[in-house]
Amino acid sequence: MAIRLLGAPVSPFVRKVAAVCIEKQLEYKLEPVSPMAPPDGWRTLSPLGKIPVLDHDGKIINDSSVICAYLDRVFPKPALYPTDPYLYARAAWIEEFVDGGIVPIAGPKIVMPLVVRPLLTRTPPDTASIDVATKAVDEELAPIFTYLEEQIGDRTYYVEDSFSIADLTVASVFVNLRHAGFLPDAKKFPKLAAFVQKQHERPSLAKLIAGEKPVFGARWV
Repeated sequence: MAIRLLGAPVSPFVRKVAAVCIEKQLEYKLEPVSPMAPPDGWRTLSPLGKIPVLDHDGKIINDSSVICAYLDRVFPKPALYPTDPYLYARAAWIEEFVDGGIVPIAGPKIVMPLVVRPLLTRTPPDTASIDVATKAVDEELAPIFTYLEEQIGDRTYYVEDSFSIADLTVASVFVNLRHAGFLPDAKKFPKLAAFVQKQHERPSLAKLIAGEKPVFGARWV
């Protein structure tokens, strides 16, 4: 069995898949691919030009959500998707809500100017970029954080009483925000903030974070 994960480790989507592999104790090889400068023939593997791509014994799977669901079917223990249809839908919804709601804002307005571009140019982010990012967190992401705060409530996990893809997705995207210098405001979002801190201590994510921080964590909080 050979599992190749193609993509950039700082991507929340790539990290999500890597964490699934670690949770399931699967050996995998991460092969760095930047969607901004992909290798020749990349569109053959990724028709939309996105990361990650999974190569499992020659079987090519695209899109992080599809990849994670595939891995959960092929390697069912421990399960990261509930078996109950409604609970499955809830977990898949939280995954989609975060991937589709946070990343399109955080990527271009926060992570790119405060993490990726400074790394590529070897210059710190300017004040204007920090102001734009702060405004995006305070105004555009705040309603999303409010929803996540409400959904976690007094529970440990987002779906029932066990760790699932919903929790992993939320935790993964907040790694990127922490790289950029942002955490949920503990006064406004105490339950979400506590959830993020706890899940970032989970062995699978902690291992990935430890590998990323020396490269991407200049503004880590």
